Amino acid sequence: MKQAILQKIKEYDTIIIHRHVRPDPDAYGSQGGLGEMIKTSFPEKKVFLAGEDDATLVYLNKMDHIPDAMYQGALVIVCDTANQERICDQRYHLGDFLIKIDHHPNDDPYGDIQWVDTAASSTSEMIYELYLAGKDEGFRLNTRGARLLYAGIVGDTGRFLYQSATEKTFQYASELIQYPFSRAELYEQMYAITENLAKLQGVILQNFVMDEYGLAKIMIPKKLMESYQLTPQEVARLVSSIGNIKGLLAWAFFIEEEEGQIRVRLRSKGPVINGVAKKFNGGGHPLASGATIFSWDEVDLVMKELQKVAKHYLEKQN
Repeated sequence: MKQAILQKIKEYDTIIIHRHVRPDPDAYGSQGGLGEMIKTSFPEKKVFLAGEDDATLVYLNKMDHIPDAMYQGALVIVCDTANQERICDQRYHLGDFLIKIDHHPNDDPYGDIQWVDTAASSTSEMIYELYLAGKDEGFRLNTRGARLLYAGIVGDTGRFLYQSATEKTFQYASELIQYPFSRAELYEQMYAITENLAKLQGVILQNFVMDEYGLAKIMIPKKLMESYQLTPQEVARLVSSIGNIKGLLAWAFFIEEEEGQIRVRLRSKGPVINGVAKKFNGGGHPLASGATIFSWDEVDLVMKELQKVAKHYLEKQN
């Protein structure tokens, strides 16, 4: 699969790389890291990054303005995006050939070539593996690309704390840090939070409630965010803020993004939760998933489904 992708990269003069909406460091990291690898290896090729800029991730990269005409005869690669409806910039289908590179379950098998590896910690890890596969054929990776891939791996593994971080993950990370970028500066940019976000974090820690099954829910309505002058993207950075609480098994953050749409971010320390996400217009990894509901009345429905998988998990443990 990797060789087929490398061959396609060699064949096309124009390559456009997409990622998902509501991007995280792995979306930016895999998209930008792949872009840097191609630019460094083939300076004559036209390489573009598609999608809207995210204000919380500008320290990593900036997107390109791409006229429709550029898609004609182009190779399009979509990184870190399980479902077609979540691809940022829906012009992805206007190209000549489409490749999907992702580490989420392949519930929507789109693309002429699909490289999906659910055992990978991140799509950034997969892009580094792609670079290694092409290294002997002249593919190169510069420092900027290495920084982007490292950021993606760090982001999706929760600074290497999640179960998704494997021996391979640590090996690749150890190779990426040989490049001369500042890890200290990168960590500061990734994890420093504003005073207002810290205050909201305090509210969350003071008010969350954990039930008898070790489940917790956190509801962040638009009015609460506005009172702290925060955006949904900024608030999403707090999803892991209760993750180290003893006895917590799984939790759900309900963040109101706009009137009539609430983003649900599910996290787990054991129970498989992506089945719950699928029931509510979402999906994702077994222990980290996302969904969307359209009314606060649906919160209890999500929690009931989460309770079912938690009970099943606990019964199996006993």
